Amino acid sequence: MKSESFSGVDIHYFTGTGNARSVSGWFMEEARKQGLDGKIIYIGNNDADIPSPEEDQLIGICSPTHGFNFPPVVIKYLFRFPKGRNRVFIINTRAGMKLWKIPLVGLSGPAQLFSALILRCKGYRIVGMKPIDLPSNWLSLHPGLREKVIVSLFDRCEKQTREFAGRILSGKRGYRALLDLVQDILAIPLAIAYYFIGRFVLAKSFVASSNCTMCGKCVRNCPVKAIKVIDNRPFWTFKCESCMKCMNECPERAIQTAHGLVIGSLYLLMTVGMEMLYLGLYRWIPEDTIPGFLHNGFVEFVIVSALCIPFLWLSYRIVHLLMRFRFFERMVVLTSLTFYKWWRRYRGIKTI
Repeated sequence: MKSESFSGVDIHYFTGTGNARSVSGWFMEEARKQGLDGKIIYIGNNDADIPSPEEDQLIGICSPTHGFNFPPVVIKYLFRFPKGRNRVFIINTRAGMKLWKIPLVGLSGPAQLFSALILRCKGYRIVGMKPIDLPSNWLSLHPGLREKVIVSLFDRCEKQTREFAGRILSGKRGYRALLDLVQDILAIPLAIAYYFIGRFVLAKSFVASSNCTMCGKCVRNCPVKAIKVIDNRPFWTFKCESCMKCMNECPERAIQTAHGLVIGSLYLLMTVGMEMLYLGLYRWIPEDTIPGFLHNGFVEFVIVSALCIPFLWLSYRIVHLLMRFRFFERMVVLTSLTFYKWWRRYRGIKTI
């Protein structure tokens, strides 16, 4: 029976390893059961004009949470979204895990709140806000989950998504995301720090080991075209969204997170870098004329953070050149936790 409330459903989604694509597919299946037509539209690296939605079209936004917020590619897409008065639902997939048999929920941060604010300012009516805790795939921070855990989380999240779809498609509203309002607001500073610093650090933590066969799969399939080939080796630019697609899909397990290198670089920046900065200040500026606020811990952190990006670019470029030498390549790779077989890759379940 066709819904009387909507003329159709369009879901705009971004994904790295497929979690948000699965959620979009489950929702669309429920819509089609009610006789509604629609499209699942991939955001990705898309700069084309976004057509205005048809009248009474239900609009969905579905994306993973990166650094306690939607990734920049999604935020930019929402700012480009045309004005309208359609009803909109927002789904963010979060880092779900399990402690024995107990499902653990992720953290949304401002992902739901900020995107809802952008769309509301454009005239849309927010009728649904739902977090879905599909398996975490952040291999830079932890090994991929075991298959049985992934299957159980997918089953649980599919049921939740279909129930949410039924509610929204029947004309009701659902604001489950607002139950996490307190912790999401508290996570805003973390989301801001990640947006301006954290994602750039992660972007410069990926290297390709000597196992790389230059098949080009990572370059071709990167959702935001962030990987280039420089000196016959993959090179990650600052456009990287750390979606982990390349690392999870590399057929040779050649892509690693250089944990030892990143920790060493940040240590040098926070110690030697700060020491050199203040030696420079004291040398060229009389000590009694230096404003006291420069000795504040927070100000020092801001200064170091500002120095972080050019330092990361330069050091990563040097590392990229040195990776051609076997001794250096082995040193970087062997201090990468992702190199070892017990650090599993993430394999989601293809649903659409």
